[in-house]
Amino acid sequence: MYWLVLVLSGVLESVWATALGRTEGFSRLTPTVVFVAALAASMAGLAVAMRGLPIGTAYAVWVGIGAALTAGFAMWSGQEPVSALRVFLLLGIVGCVVGLKLTH
Repeated sequence: MYWLVLVLSGVLESVWATALGRTEGFSRLTPTVVFVAALAASMAGLAVAMRGLPIGTAYAVWVGIGAALTAGFAMWSGQEPVSALRVFLLLGIVGCVVGLKLTH
């Protein structure tokens, strides 16, 4: 259960990071509301996951999922350039997250 909550919280981290980039300094209402809601839910989920997982592992997995999804979405949507090296490095982050799960 803790791992599922942690993965969902990592996905929500990507949501709030992407929404933050679209708030234009918190001047746009919809992205700002999405940012605040996703941030609160992501942090709450991380806190729940840390009840049953080591803090270092939980935080590393949370950040890894959020960073990989945020960068992947930015490349997919055309906001960032796509290259084989970037994809390879993002897969490395995902591999490290999987490794942390397998060694837990």
